[in-house]
Amino acid sequence: MVATIQIRSARPSDASQLAKLRYGLRSRPTNIESEEAFLERCSAWMARALEQDHWRCWVAERETTLVAALWLQLIEKIPNPTAEPESIAYITNFFVDESQRGRGLGTSMLNEVLAWCREEQSPKGQRIAGIILWPTDRSRPLYLRHGFELPKNLFELEL
Repeated sequence: MVATIQIRSARPSDASQLAKLRYGLRSRPTNIESEEAFLERCSAWMARALEQDHWRCWVAERETTLVAALWLQLIEKIPNPTAEPESIAYITNFFVDESQRGRGLGTSMLNEVLAWCREEQSPKGQRIAGIILWPTDRSRPLYLRHGFELPKNLFELEL
């Protein structure tokens, strides 16, 4: 019997597994921190973030193991006297374990998050105006299939 994968909201108790996924996404031969030190620091950060209103994380779980994660940060804009939405969403740390790629899991997760963004409101009760992210070369086709496009009104300054 093949174990099914469940997509759900992350909980602070998921922090250690989420940190391992983050390490899998970002570690390189030139790490400046040991895996053990990173996992401890990242787990603590993630547990705190998941208790805050402006961070959300969705996970894909097979049995008791997390095999994918997608983080979203709500960014509150300065109040406006108009009907303009006062929050934007930032997608980050979207990672699917190598063993689960090519099966539609990333698409399922992104669909779930986009539906949440369209339906939900920010913690302050405002609609979400839009979503930003920085794609990798490999992830660009996924985002383009979901309607993302190059920004027309956004500047970036790399420091």
